[in-house]
Amino acid sequence: MYEKNGISENVVAGRNAVLELLKTGRVIDKIFIKDGESEGSIKKIAAEARSRGIPTVSAGKQKLEELSGNINHQGVVALTSIIEYVNIEDILENAKKIGERPFIVIADGINDPHNLGALIRVAEGAGCHGMIIPKRRSATITAVVAKSSAGAMAHLPIAKVSNISNAIEELKKAGVWIYAAEAGGTDYTETEIITPAAFIFGSEGNGVSRLAKEKSDFIISIPMKGKVNSLNVSSAGAVILFYARKFFK
Repeated sequence: MYEKNGISENVVAGRNAVLELLKTGRVIDKIFIKDGESEGSIKKIAAEARSRGIPTVSAGKQKLEELSGNINHQGVVALTSIIEYVNIEDILENAKKIGERPFIVIADGINDPHNLGALIRVAEGAGCHGMIIPKRRSATITAVVAKSSAGAMAHLPIAKVSNISNAIEELKKAGVWIYAAEAGGTDYTETEIITPAAFIFGSEGNGVSRLAKEKSDFIISIPMKGKVNSLNVSSAGAVILFYARKFFK
């Protein structure tokens, strides 16, 4: 979770290095492959990634160089997990073990690692039992996220799922009410939170995804009084989660 020579310890770059990493069975969050590369060992890496359900992302030369620094990436960079992910059942069971109703955060497509880390810090501080993040189209758990969480990531279980929509359905089957934080909803101060509950926060650019909103039981909003029409996702999370906390007592 630290950096050496400016490169995060969870970055593995180079064709042979990534192939060897795949052989270890270690959890890999994402593999970046240079645009247009699809032959030789790159083809083998992509095939192995698909078989293991590891997301692969096309990336330009600049992106690969940013990720790998001075390492010769040879057109491929892998990001390994720096935490042990849990599943949704684990989060629900952990809440049950301590006699509390599940209080969960769903990060829906938050791409900025600093924002994701800050939201983790907020969620842990508010007493949430866990966070759910998607495998694709989202920031993954890296050293940057860990640093931005200011240590909170070590205390907040995180589940990584293939499909946020399916995760919502799983939570609803377990009796969890779903609240999407999105513009155009009910003023959060006028909402009595029904527990157990999960709160969805989307990216600043796109907000909560359409399917996630459709599957939510409630849409809640923060009334904005100034000229700016939205808050940073971690700021919005702080407002809503600390308000919701009182309903879990």
